Amino acid sequence: MEILLDIWEIVSYIWEETGQIGKAQMQDVLLGSYSARVDNSGRVKIPEKFREIIERKYGKELFVTSLYDESVQIYPLTVWLGMTGLTSEGAVHLRPDVRKFLLRVNRNGSQIEIDSKGRILIGQALREKAGLQESVEVVGLSNHLEVWNKEILDGKIETTPLSEADFENIARIQPRGQSE
Repeated sequence: MEILLDIWEIVSYIWEETGQIGKAQMQDVLLGSYSARVDNSGRVKIPEKFREIIERKYGKELFVTSLYDESVQIYPLTVWLGMTGLTSEGAVHLRPDVRKFLLRVNRNGSQIEIDSKGRILIGQALREKAGLQESVEVVGLSNHLEVWNKEILDGKIETTPLSEADFENIARIQPRGQSE
């Protein structure tokens, strides 16, 4: 469901700003899923299609963390800073709930750069918590990636399928600036 919400937010924003969704805008969205391998050093080669978009739109600097222990999230650094930096409300990092969140994600998170071979290092603690072994699935979620153990991902999808209520809730989401 998170994937659909992220995509809908991007589509709504593009529609609001341009009145249409062009092919060029959709080329900058991280969509789909690709298999990859974790090497002996804990490096994962980012699938080429994802890497091209990330480097073209955001650059090579990334933040790797885990919001939930079941997978690893890879954010372009600019996206991560936009999510966690100063806002018009001021220093939100001083709020207790935000501080708790930042402590969790920064504890094992790290700022890294895509190397010349398109690989990134995922720290051992993150790999262990997410059960990442040799074969992984890299999933595009609009503006960031998630890396999953294939069996855990397949199990999660099977045990928590989208329900009719989920689809009804998704259908009720209104594009920004439009009323019902």
